[in-house]
Amino acid sequence: MPSADAILPYLERIDASRQYSNFGPLVRELEIRLAERLAPDAHAVTASSGTSALVLGLMALDLPRGAVCALPSWTFVATAHAVLAAGLTPWFIDVDAETAMLDPQACQTVLSRAPGKVRAIIPVCAHGAPLDVGGWAHFQSQTGVRVVVDAAAAHDSLTSAPFPMAVSLHATKSLGAGEGGYVVCPDTDFAQRLRMLSSFGFNGSREAQMIAQNAKMSEYAAAVALSAMDSWASTRLLYQQTAFKLRIALKDVPQVQFQEGWGLRWVSSVCVVRIPAGTLAPLIAFLKANDIDTRQWWGEGCHVSRAFAELARDDMPNTEHLAATTLGLPYCATMNDAQVSRLTGLLQQFFQDS
Repeated sequence: MPSADAILPYLERIDASRQYSNFGPLVRELEIRLAERLAPDAHAVTASSGTSALVLGLMALDLPRGAVCALPSWTFVATAHAVLAAGLTPWFIDVDAETAMLDPQACQTVLSRAPGKVRAIIPVCAHGAPLDVGGWAHFQSQTGVRVVVDAAAAHDSLTSAPFPMAVSLHATKSLGAGEGGYVVCPDTDFAQRLRMLSSFGFNGSREAQMIAQNAKMSEYAAAVALSAMDSWASTRLLYQQTAFKLRIALKDVPQVQFQEGWGLRWVSSVCVVRIPAGTLAPLIAFLKANDIDTRQWWGEGCHVSRAFAELARDDMPNTEHLAATTLGLPYCATMNDAQVSRLTGLLQQFFQDS
């Protein structure tokens, strides 16, 4: 996260403008800079959180209330919460065994098993991994099912936005504002609808034009995000350098498999690895005994959570396998050499002894 000194010039601009929310100058500047990263015709609309951004993206589709929305169970619970908050009916489906993400070609077959007509689908960029944008564009044109992407951790890997993509700016993400998010999309009218949905349905007057939310980003959050963007190149390099160190140290430990392209072509704020079946619980216990914590970021899948246990779902063999073979290791942009060596040394020791 940016330092107080780095944020201060933006805070001084807030003091000068005396505008603190409601699409102030810093928010507008941030939206322009976020959109410019992708394409000349891209639009970015900020929100109070990544979850709110996804809710707005779904609401902006203007689907019938209760319409079925397919989503992976292998995701953070915010994805499912967003579907329900948008007034849609979640239907959990399985992901591809290799990518840990929904496969657009496979999903065309899966739709035939849905509990009703699927009107929307949410591909999730697993831990920030890049999406098959072309495949999903073809899926949408072939099926008529609207695509909204949960790209919460994928700020770095986004290169285009042919459909709405919701990104998180939470403090745990690679580009952080403390709390916040944004949606990128290619359509001016859709972006305007997003903006209205984030502000009570207002559009130049005090009359609510539609059922909406209060999900605006404040100028203070925009100040932090703009400062984070100022230093993004150096922050990204730190993430990449740490990823290189982990990869090199574990190159002779084939039991630890990194995500495809992680740290090489794209970065995120987490290190998620695959390990052999049967080693998850022992490895967690071994590292814990050595005062190193780990994370099962997505648990056993959303469909197992009490809040969603009664919702419709397809068979989940790949999700169940991923839950048993996926682990989040300690990782941050400022991880030093001693921390890398200690972690990787323990991993080497565990798999040599097991």
